[in-house]
Amino acid sequence: MIILSTALERVLILSWEHLLPICIAIIFSFIIIKYAQQISVERQQGLIHYFAIFISLVVLSFHMYKMITSAYNYREDLPLYLCSLLGIIIPFYTYYRKYWMFEILVFWIIAGTLQGVITPDIAEGVPSFDYFRYWIVHLGLLFVIFYSIFVFKLKPKLKSVFKSFFALQIYVVLMIGVNHLLNANYFYLNKKPESASVLDYFGEWPYYIIICQLIIIPLFLIIYLPFYFSKTKPKL
Repeated sequence: MIILSTALERVLILSWEHLLPICIAIIFSFIIIKYAQQISVERQQGLIHYFAIFISLVVLSFHMYKMITSAYNYREDLPLYLCSLLGIIIPFYTYYRKYWMFEILVFWIIAGTLQGVITPDIAEGVPSFDYFRYWIVHLGLLFVIFYSIFVFKLKPKLKSVFKSFFALQIYVVLMIGVNHLLNANYFYLNKKPESASVLDYFGEWPYYIIICQLIIIPLFLIIYLPFYFSKTKPKL
């Protein structure tokens, strides 16, 4: 209840810099998905694939820009945080459109980007490159998943929850190795982000990691519930 209350307080005091991209993304998603539902499958695939390439190019361009204009710190700046990494590889999903990819990404993206959308961690505000990169990636990834759901009619299964969870554990193990080699903090495995986040409610290291691991499957199950009820609702 405390977490819910605090989250509500934050929502009520959001700035226009926070609300505007979310509103634009909602309108954009509604219009494009409605349009895509009326065109051929081939054009549907091309539309979302080019959009995914755009997301990937934004991430790569941002990192190239940062390398050129500032002191690039490989311990902090590599695109290894989950959303940045997904932003780079998302065109592979939209090109191959393998169901197992969707099973993993649907939970990673909805659960992962939700935190980023509610409590954004942006170093520079509008009109910086970082600001636009942040919202294009986070809201763009959500758009790709909702496009898959409403245009391609893809739905996760109950076993998809556990596939996504175990795939996440592989990513965590890889990031532990990277953090050890680079003395870094990717995926916030060594300390919490400096900006406000839900991790603030889960104690200090390593307790917040343990708590997050315990709530991942319940969180994924909550995300799965609408898909479950959409399959089991009685026909009129």
